[in-house]
Amino acid sequence: MGLVFSGILIWVYMTSWYIISLIKKRNDIVDIAWGLGFILVAILNLLFNPSLKLFISLLLIFVWGFRLAIHIYNRNKNKKEDYRYKKFKSNPYFKVFITQGFFMWLISFPLIGSFGNLKWFNFIGILIWLTGFYFESTADKQLKIFLSNSKNKGKIMQSGLWAYSRHPNYFGEVTMWWGIWLLNLSSIWWTIFGPLTITFLILKVSGVPLLEEKYKGNKEFENYKKRVSVFFPLKPKKNI
Repeated sequence: MGLVFSGILIWVYMTSWYIISLIKKRNDIVDIAWGLGFILVAILNLLFNPSLKLFISLLLIFVWGFRLAIHIYNRNKNKKEDYRYKKFKSNPYFKVFITQGFFMWLISFPLIGSFGNLKWFNFIGILIWLTGFYFESTADKQLKIFLSNSKNKGKIMQSGLWAYSRHPNYFGEVTMWWGIWLLNLSSIWWTIFGPLTITFLILKVSGVPLLEEKYKGNKEFENYKKRVSVFFPLKPKKNI
């Protein structure tokens, strides 16, 4: 039942945001809806299946989702619509909102399939989540400070966590969801589709590939690309 009711909740939620997008005349507000939607799914599943696992998950997802929504709102405020959404002017309801809602449903599988008491390995999931949250929140903060300096206009962020990964915020996002999966891990095998989905999306679809393509041909980025790991934080190579 959790699968069905979570799907219905997400459909109503994303449809509501679509209506807001019509009023605002911009589809990129779906990025604000993204993190907040998981909070609602976590609440729904906690009500259906009260457990310490889901209560801890709700606390973690609330911190992540609320922070992300505020960060994206402040980043996009008073700016033109995100370039990634300009190609979805035709039928954005299905191409943007329902599509992201479907992925939200898949990624929520660890919450929907959670049951049983906490085991020792579930606590490792919390540590993994904390690691991911550190990477995403710290990387976002470092990039925000970098971009706020007018002297850095047109330059590539290469310091802090960005010296070890070209996409440390995305690394953090993926790591958090693997943490949520391990925190809620039980004998239900299909819950692994949650972290696998977000990993695939970020590495192969809407995350890393789009940004790598955006800066393709930029001399500074091409040099940066040769030295720094694309995803996993690694020691950078010497200047080439």
